[in-house]
Amino acid sequence: MKKLLNHIVMTGCMVILVATAFTASAQDRVRIGVEGAYPPFSWVDADGELQGFDIDIAWALCEAMEAECVLVPQDWDGIIPALLARKYDAILASMSITEERRQRVDFTDKYYHTPARFVGANDLTIDLVDGPDDVTVTTLEGIRIHHDALSGMTVGVQRATIHDRFISDVFGDTVDVRRYGTQDEAYLDLVSGRLDLIMADSIAILDGFLNTDQGSDYQFIGPAFAIVEYHGEGAGIAVRKGDDALRERFNAAIEHIRADGTYQAIQDRYFDFDVYGG
Repeated sequence: MKKLLNHIVMTGCMVILVATAFTASAQDRVRIGVEGAYPPFSWVDADGELQGFDIDIAWALCEAMEAECVLVPQDWDGIIPALLARKYDAILASMSITEERRQRVDFTDKYYHTPARFVGANDLTIDLVDGPDDVTVTTLEGIRIHHDALSGMTVGVQRATIHDRFISDVFGDTVDVRRYGTQDEAYLDLVSGRLDLIMADSIAILDGFLNTDQGSDYQFIGPAFAIVEYHGEGAGIAVRKGDDALRERFNAAIEHIRADGTYQAIQDRYFDFDVYGG
């Protein structure tokens, strides 16, 4: 009888140990939603592999968290709904931290911050704001935007982005806004003559378009825009509301890779300036 009881106790302990190990393993497996269509931050190479700044940052953060990570590609316009549907646990896809998005998801601290800009043909001249074009517009107050300067123009943006909202709210009465599923689709329509301007993150446009053969006849138009109301506080990692433990793990990992030089090494692969921002 005593042997039987000992066997039952040992078996129970083994079950508990196995269950505990499984739970720990499950907790350390993090699924991250990424876009894969936003160079230089993310793209899919000729071998079908995800590449880019966002992708390298994701792997570095996972290593810092000592977590097993799985990257899950997702089209941009469904990226938050898929998080809420638990297709993955976090979004790392150059998503700007805005108050509007905070109504649906929680964010980590930023992991980079760059402004938005217009791009148009080299021979296009637009007096868009009072002051020089090399300024960064950080507020709609105190600077005069010449809305009529874009009157009748067709402007392309990626659908459901901060740029979509900015163009729609600030210039929507004077321009024809065309929305695209990916940034590459907007580039193609600009080159084909179906668009007068596009707006996107300045670095995404620079590396993904202007610095390519396709973009040789195009230039930045007007100033940079970094208006918190529209463009947010930088790009952060989104998690489901209330998932504070995962959010804080990411925050600690961001701080870790910033401190040990990993972030700098990744940045230097893609940029020759401080992409983290002030």
